Order: sequence, then C-alpha cells, then structure tokens
Amino acid sequence: MVIYEKSQLTYWACFVFPLLCVSIPCLALDKWAIGTSPYDKILVEYFRAETSKLRDECLGNIKTLDDWKSKRDVYRQQLFEMLGLDPLPEKTELVPVVTGKVAHDEFTVEKIHYQSRPGLYVTGNLYIPKGLEKPAPTILYVCGHGGVKKDGISYGNKVQYQHHAAWFARHGYVCFTIDTLQLGEIEGIHHGTYRYKMWWWNSRGYTPAGVEAWNCIRALDYLETRKEVDKDRFGVTGRSGGGAYSWWITTLDERIKVAVPVAGITDLQNHVVFGCVEGHCDCMYIVNTYRWDYPLLAALVAPRPLLISNSDKDNIFPLDGVVRLHEKVRNIYRLYNAEKNLGLHITEGPHKDTQEMRIHAFVWFNRFLKDENPLIDKPAVAFFEPEQLKVFDKLPEDQINTEIHESFVAKAPEPPVPQSAGEWEKQRRAWIKSLREKSFRGWPAEADAGPLDIKTIFSVERNGILFSAYDFTSQPYVRLRLYTAREAGLKEKDTMTLEVLDEEEWQEWLAAMRAGFADELDEQTLPEPNENAFKHKQEFFKNTKRVIAYFTPRGIGLTAWNPDERKQTQIRRRFMLLGQTLDGMRVWDVRRAIQALRTIDSLSGKPLELQGKKNMAGIVLYASLFEPDIKQLYLWYIPSSHRDGPTFLNVLRYLDMPQAVTMAAERSWVQLYQKKDFGWQFPKAVVQKMGWPEKQLQVLAVSNEREP
Repeated sequence: MVIYEKSQLTYWACFVFPLLCVSIPCLALDKWAIGTSPYDKILVEYFRAETSKLRDECLGNIKTLDDWKSKRDVYRQQLFEMLGLDPLPEKTELVPVVTGKVAHDEFTVEKIHYQSRPGLYVTGNLYIPKGLEKPAPTILYVCGHGGVKKDGISYGNKVQYQHHAAWFARHGYVCFTIDTLQLGEIEGIHHGTYRYKMWWWNSRGYTPAGVEAWNCIRALDYLETRKEVDKDRFGVTGRSGGGAYSWWITTLDERIKVAVPVAGITDLQNHVVFGCVEGHCDCMYIVNTYRWDYPLLAALVAPRPLLISNSDKDNIFPLDGVVRLHEKVRNIYRLYNAEKNLGLHITEGPHKDTQEMRIHAFVWFNRFLKDENPLIDKPAVAFFEPEQLKVFDKLPEDQINTEIHESFVAKAPEPPVPQSAGEWEKQRRAWIKSLREKSFRGWPAEADAGPLDIKTIFSVERNGILFSAYDFTSQPYVRLRLYTAREAGLKEKDTMTLEVLDEEEWQEWLAAMRAGFADELDEQTLPEPNENAFKHKQEFFKNTKRVIAYFTPRGIGLTAWNPDERKQTQIRRRFMLLGQTLDGMRVWDVRRAIQALRTIDSLSGKPLELQGKKNMAGIVLYASLFEPDIKQLYLWYIPSSHRDGPTFLNVLRYLDMPQAVTMAAERSWVQLYQKKDFGWQFPKAVVQKMGWPEKQLQVLAVSNEREP
C-alpha cells in the first residue's frame, strides 16, 4: 500500500473519492471501462476533466456570425493539417479507367478505378440512370466497414452498400460508390494504432482518415469530368465509417452542397470517457493537434443543408453525444438564420443499416438537391453479385495502397548543418516552436497545472542510507511520487541525479530497495527483495556525494493502470483524441518532477542531472529542452528515431531524435550510451561547426553486460 500522511488522507476523502463515486454508475454501464483499481478510476476522472475542458472551449467564444466567419477559414485549415493534408498533395492525373459495365433495366453501372495519387488506387462503381437528358444531381456514397470477401478475394465494401446507390440511380441521381482503403479491392490498413502498435502514426501526424478524405476530394474531381454529372449539385452520404468520411469531405470541400452523415459522429465525452474509441479504428479520427471537440467539425458545414442521422441504441455513436453535438451546431446555423438547413433524425435501433434511416436521407436529398418531396415507394435493394461489381481482374503491381501510411504524410528531411550561430539559432527556435504548438499543445498552461503541493511522505535513515519520499501534483488528477536516496549524514552534496524509470526498471529498483526499506515500500504487488542489488546501492552511496532521485511518470509504478494489453492500447488512443500522447504527458510529468526537486529545501540550488533508459531516455531528453539549468543527460539506449519511440504528436513532420539531441547538447552535457552505432552524425557535425566543447556530446559504446 502507498502510505499517506493524515493530510493526504483528508485530501483523498474530501476531494478524490467523492469524484470517483460520481463516475462509478457510468463505469458500471460501460463495457469499455478502463479498469476497476483506484488508479484506473482516477485516470477516468482525468479523461473526464480534460474532455470537459475541450467541450466547454468548443465554439464557446462564438457569439456572432462575424465571430464565426473570422475563425471558420482558420478552423478549416487546421482540419486539413490534422488529416495530414497540409500542404495539400498535388492533384496529379487521375488516370481513370472503366474496366466494365453492368446493366439494369433502370440504370447502368460502370466499374471504375482512378489514382488519387500515383499508385494510390480507388475502386468504385458509378451508377448512371438510363435516359438522362441533362446532367443530374450526383451523390458520392462513401462506404462503412462492411467488406465483402470470398475465397480470400476482396470485392470491396461498395458491394455491401450497393443498394443505396441503386436507389439513387432509380430516382434520377448519378451515384458514385467508392471503396475504402482497408476494405477495398486492394486492402490497406486502418488499424495502425488499434491493432498493429504503429504508434509512429501519431508521431508522423498520419491518420487513414486523411487518405479517405483525399480519395473523396479526388472522386469529386473525377465526377466533374463526367457529362452525366451536374457539378453544382453534389451530395454526400454514408454510414458508420462512411458517415465519418462524409464529414471529412463536406467540411473540406464546399463542392458538397448537401450532406447526410449517418451514424458517423459523436462528441469526445462519448469517445474518451464512455469509451467509444475502443469500438473504432483509426480512420474515424483526426490527429487532434488543435484539441477539437467534434461539434466544431460539424459546424464547418454550416449553412449548407445537413442532416445528422443516428439510431437511439447505437453503442459506438451514443444518442446523448449526438444530441449534444447537434445542439451546439444548431447555434451556428441560427447565426446564419439557416436552421431549416439543419436536421436531426433519430430512429429506433442499434448500429445498423436500417430502412428507416435510409428513407429520411432520401427525402433530404430530394428536398435540397431536386426541390422535390415525392412519396418514397421503392425500397433500397441490392441487384448484383459481388463478382459483377468487381473492378480489377488482377491487382496492379504498382499499387501503394498497402503501404500508403509510409508516404502519405511527409517526414521532415534531415536538415543541413547550420553554417553560423545565427542559422542555428533560427533553426532551434523553429523546432521549439513546432514542439510547443504541434506536439505538446496538450500540456496544461502553468496556471491550469496548479501548485506542486509537495508533501513529505516519509524520511528514514537505515542501513547507511537516508531514504525519502515526496508526493506532488503534476496536474489535476495526476498525483505522483518522487523518491530520493543519499548517504546518511551526508553534509556536502555536489549533484542531484534524477533517474526516470520505466516499468521494468521500477520493478528492479523496488526489489533492490525493499531489501533495506521493506516497511516503506509495502506495495500490493511486489517483487522479491534483491539483497545483492541493495548492497550495490549501499556501496555506491558510501562513495559519492550525489543525491539520487527516482521517479516514474504517470501509468508506471504506483500509478500503473490496467495491465491488459488491449486496455493499454485504448488508453493511449484516448490521449491522442485529447490532443496529447501518453509519452508527451510523461515529458510534462518529468518537467514537474524537476520543478518539485528544486523546491525541496535540502536539495535546492544543486546542479541537476537526468538519466533515462530506452524510451524513457527520449522522454528525459525532451523534458530537458523545456527546463533550465540541466547540467548533464545520461541517455541509455535511446531510440535513434521517433519511429521507435517515444511518441509525440506530429514530431516527425518537423524533427527527429538527432535534432533533439543537438538542441540538448547546446544546453547540457549529453552522454549517449548505445549498443549499436547509430552514428548521430548531425549532432556531431553541429557541435563541431558551432565550436561547442567536445564534452557537450559523447557517444559511448557499451557491452550488453553493462547497465546504468
């Protein structure tokens, strides 16, 4: 158990546990609950508080139409960026190919592929009513996650949703149904973070939602070339994943005049707190750099006709969030005096493609694209077998669909070595600015973080060591512990070293320290005491004037969450939805630990060194860039690229680990301990060019046996 002082117990009893009790009914109903331990519940409260902040800020400063118009274009540009579409890719030749046609009594279907970028193929079916005498209103139908596969061959989700397109064609609309990246005839990936641990997607600023949005933009480009299409009367619809993609294309491209996203949006409260994120793959989300809540996305449609359609028992787009979102968006439509253009359609039922949901969508398009209101007397039915709608006989060898995540968002090129101090200063300032605005925007403002509120938990002399523990507040709902150790009776302290531990190191450290301080480290789940490791520490402290501080940031050690691998994945995805990453917030925790150390009377004013290993070395590195007067960094086995960690939003769009090491080496002595020769040519070259002392950067090879 963690040992708390009386004042701490009062704090928990008065403030924390009442909040946890409020959350318990919600958690009991939530099949996606993070866990049931006290720290799981505190994490839920953290997510609840962060989500509430973003909800309150969303559209909160919009009072007049001028307010909205002054910000609308900025918001739209931010959306392009958060989808990986800034800068906008070049509109290269589409190279459209009609590979065949299928006939029905009332319409024909062309089997088409085009390339939204060279090698990025989009397969689709174009439904054209027979007997058209003039260009017709046209629907872009974007498909949800309903793939059709037989004998290992993907026919695309356009087959699953063909009944929608057929209905439109039978009622005078041209309809283009396009496959998605993951469930198309060429099967790409939507589940990079959800399933495959590709956390570098966050660092790259990549989301497959951006690919889907771009494919839709290029679909409109193609449709504009067709004589059957009235390019002034474009509509878009789709359900589930297709509902989400309907939002992307409508907000980004004003060629869409009418939109009916079906079961494709709710607010952050549902995604983060209720846990709907666990039911969605990565294509459903922007990389939330600017910390949006989803009503802002929907508001960008105004004043164009928009029908928000959902069912009342949808467990991945719950009704309460849809209603909250609609209410905020309605305020924007009111500013335009265009409430008639906004609809909310709720049917009874689960997350399912029902006839009731289709009918209202058909009515909406008839009203706003055709200025008609006929009786809907024909159901939406499918007419074709999957084989009839398949575009490719053989998949193209030059396709990049399966690897588009590697190139869709460009990685920053390695920068040239600056040739002067002025060039270096300009480059460093640009990198720090990018980190603050694009990677660490989710850090709390200093005022919001609140006081450190440091409390001494214990201070014990035993076995020749003075061992102390302090609790401090990193930010609301994040209370962390910092340990210090030194030789008992040490009068003159020359240096403090803060060791930031990962879970493996925490367990090793616990095993060592329990051999000498079992009563103080009486945790619920403990490793066996390691007498030899403790003797090594005793010998170390006898021979040094250092004070060693030990620290684990959130989610490690005392604050470890549900260890289930799937839950750990979904916790990390929640952070991204809040415009953060878990690693990014751990950098903040290390910063606050540094600040806490410097306020402890017996330690203040002493030079400070930082040490970390593997991923934690990267976290330590970045913390040093934002705290003054760090004397030295000991970085063991640090990843050579953010592709391998740590994960910060968008960081690879601006810099990589060698550039961060260079910035640190300007301010601190940096020692890199590594088993492989990663080179680190860029920081070495800058150190030499700028004339910094050689000791500012040392790269040291270590054997597998040597450990920090």
